[in-house]
Order: sequence, then C-alpha cells, then structure tokens
Amino acid sequence: MMIGNNKWKCLISSAIILIPAIIGILYWDMLPQKIATHWGIDGTENGYSSRAFWVFGFPAFMLAVHWFCIFATAAYSKNQTRKVITMLLWIVPAVSLFAGGTVYANAFGIGLDVGRLAMVFVGIMFAALGNYFPKIRRNKAVGIRVKWALENDENWNATHRFGGKVWMTGGLILMFCAFLPETMLGIMLPTIMVMLIVIPIVYSYEYYKKHHQD
Repeated sequence: MMIGNNKWKCLISSAIILIPAIIGILYWDMLPQKIATHWGIDGTENGYSSRAFWVFGFPAFMLAVHWFCIFATAAYSKNQTRKVITMLLWIVPAVSLFAGGTVYANAFGIGLDVGRLAMVFVGIMFAALGNYFPKIRRNKAVGIRVKWALENDENWNATHRFGGKVWMTGGLILMFCAFLPETMLGIMLPTIMVMLIVIPIVYSYEYYKKHHQD
C-alpha cells in the first residue's frame, strides 16, 4: 500500500534523481573524458570517474538505491507516518542533485570548495532527519533500530526524541565546522559522525536498564 498510495511521489522523486543524467547528455561534448568525483577535506581532487560512468552509471546507481529504500520501507515499515515516508522519498533525490551540481560545476570550471559545501549539505541532512526522528513509528527499516528500542514502544519513542535532538545539534555543528581551519576538519568530522551514532544507542540502552529494573 505504501507504494500505491505514494506512486506519484515515487515517480517524481525518481525523475529528479535522473536530472544529472539529462544534464550530462545535453552537455556531453563539453564534459572532459575524466571527471573529478571525489575531493578531500581540503578540497583537493582525489578521485575520478569516466564521463560515461558519471553521466549514466551514477544516476542509475542512485535510482537503484532509491528503489531499494522504497521496497525496504514498504516491507518492514508498513504503518509509517505519511510525513516520514515523504521525508524518506526525498533523501536520495537531494543527494543526487547535490552531487550532480557540485561535480558538473567543477567540470565546467566553476570554482567551488566542494569539501566545505559537502559538510554544510551533510549538516543540513542530519538536522532535517533529526527533526523527523520523533515522528518515526517503531519498525525494522527506519530509525535507530537497536534491540532495546525495537522491543518497546516507550524506549523507541524516548530514543527517537532524544536522538532527534542529538542529530539536529550535530547537524548544526557540522554546518559550523565548514568554516573551521582545514586542520580541524579531519578531526571534527569523524568525531561528530561517531557521536551521532553512539550517543542515541547508549541512551537507548540506559533507558532500557533503568525501566527494566523498575
């Protein structure tokens, strides 16, 4: 029912994912044979793909990921709220547009600090996801799916309320980190990412211990 009730959103979001492919086809002759597709934290190019792979392979991969997430959500999160489903349908399209925009801008000679832009984008994504965390119903596909939360609605709800605050705060910190010196970025980014994962899990376990003993 999830796909049937959201078929237009599924189709529109899929079409948006393919926009980078359309741009690549239209400007095929203007693109170099090798396209920079990965940058270090300092903004230095350190990974390349062929023009054909980027124009066709990357959008195809993103589309496959998108539909995998749709089917997984439909199978393991059948009673999810409409707001959460809408949010899930726009994550991959947002990533596709951001990646396509930055890669093509660089290929066309538009100077962008991709590393810092990526940090701002990731920060926005985490903050947006954190805002939706309290709205996620208990399921096996979406959210903080640790044992203690999956076994109990109260634990699940408390974990996602707390986790949402953590992710929103972490997202804002990541956006701020984009303006820090490069020497600090290599430390801050992995540290924050680990904290966003670990802190909600520890909270869920502590909640379980406290209420299980009671």
